[in-house]
Amino acid sequence: MSTPFETTEPARAEIDARRGPLLLEFGSPTCGYCRRAQPLVEEALAAQPGVPHVKVADGPGQPLGRSFRVKLWPTLVFLRDGVEVARAVRPQSRGEVDLGLQQITTAA
Repeated sequence: MSTPFETTEPARAEIDARRGPLLLEFGSPTCGYCRRAQPLVEEALAAQPGVPHVKVADGPGQPLGRSFRVKLWPTLVFLRDGVEVARAVRPQSRGEVDLGLQQITTAA
């Protein structure tokens, strides 16, 4: 089952203050690229059940997406302790998602 996009985005300060790993996904439920990427993201997250996933419905003028300089959907931002560690834009393979998740779940 697909996680729905949040219609109310969290504040950047809330994201920056989060501890541990976090996958922040920007996109739109009407975006074809986003729909194609969903199985890749869901399969990768199923192998990493402890990673929180926040899907943000992005659009023009949305402050959170602009603060992360999102240009294309979907954009996956992999964070650890509020800091961006990796990014995948329009991922084409599960390996791209797995790599980002590995980078935020392995101890530094």
